[in-house]
Amino acid sequence: MNTDLTERQKLVLAMVIRDYIETAIPVSSRRLVDEYGMDSSTATVRNEMVSLTDMGYLRQPHTSAGRIPTEDGYRYFVRQLMGQTELPVNTKRMIVHQFYQVGSDLDHWMRLAASVLAHHSQAASLVTAPHAERSIFKHLELISTLGRQVLMVLVLAGGEVSQQMLALAEPVSQEKLSIAAQHLNQVLENLDTESISQLSTSQFDTLELDMIKLINDELSRSRAILAGEVYRDGLTHVLGEPEFGEAEVARKALRVLEERPLLEDLIARTVMASEEPGGVQVLIGGEGTWEELRDCSIVLARYGAPGLASGTVGVLGPIRMPYGRTISAVRFVAGLLSDLLVEMHTE
Repeated sequence: MNTDLTERQKLVLAMVIRDYIETAIPVSSRRLVDEYGMDSSTATVRNEMVSLTDMGYLRQPHTSAGRIPTEDGYRYFVRQLMGQTELPVNTKRMIVHQFYQVGSDLDHWMRLAASVLAHHSQAASLVTAPHAERSIFKHLELISTLGRQVLMVLVLAGGEVSQQMLALAEPVSQEKLSIAAQHLNQVLENLDTESISQLSTSQFDTLELDMIKLINDELSRSRAILAGEVYRDGLTHVLGEPEFGEAEVARKALRVLEERPLLEDLIARTVMASEEPGGVQVLIGGEGTWEELRDCSIVLARYGAPGLASGTVGVLGPIRMPYGRTISAVRFVAGLLSDLLVEMHTE
């Protein structure tokens, strides 16, 4: 919508939205005047609410009820009225302290990020593990276990680790496995799947060629946007909201968090479409694209080390979401994870 609002209409819209976010109860003109001390009469405020309803920013669920925001009302609030928001300084310090307490463990960072976002937004959070922007070979270990069983540990540039248990055609000694891994580490270091495919096969023995095929398969797989684990927290916050009291609405919210193809599509068409990490995307009611999000809002941001790896952090909740607090938390955690990843890769 491009409708210009007067300053009083902007104030009324912002107050209705803030009150409805807190109470989940339709807001009347009398409440705005009595509770918030507006210097206009209830009749004047009521007229402004009628105008905002006609414009499509508010709606009246029942004839005798007050008004509640529409999706367009929330969008106008987020994009025009809310302004830049930040977490309190003490909260930022506490979050930073929590991250540095867990050390340089990527899995702990992901779990903590999900927990922090769920706590500060009081909604459901999701964090995707950092994904290499290019799938590049870094290191290989081959470990003999039992008989023909071999554990292959593959490390990619960016920190992603893949482990596979292989069954070889015949038993191979640990010494031979170590020699093969050492040779492959020398030849394949810093190569992507295209470069590896162009290498002359004559320099490799049969075991090494088998390993190269498996390595290329893993490099190709790692290109998927959600190649690693998705960390989630705070689902009970969402299911406890009145908007998700109906089973069908709750089921759709669960689909967004649980189904990888839907998450991949959502992330690919929003945060991963942006060239640089850091920007926050706010999707309200599915934006006419995702039916599963019709009753939800989701705040997403990309984090990462430029040129190396990136992931996504996000919060999903009802459309009646505390946008200022949620956006601030998502932006701050994304920036902190980016800084931590950069530090990890420069050490």
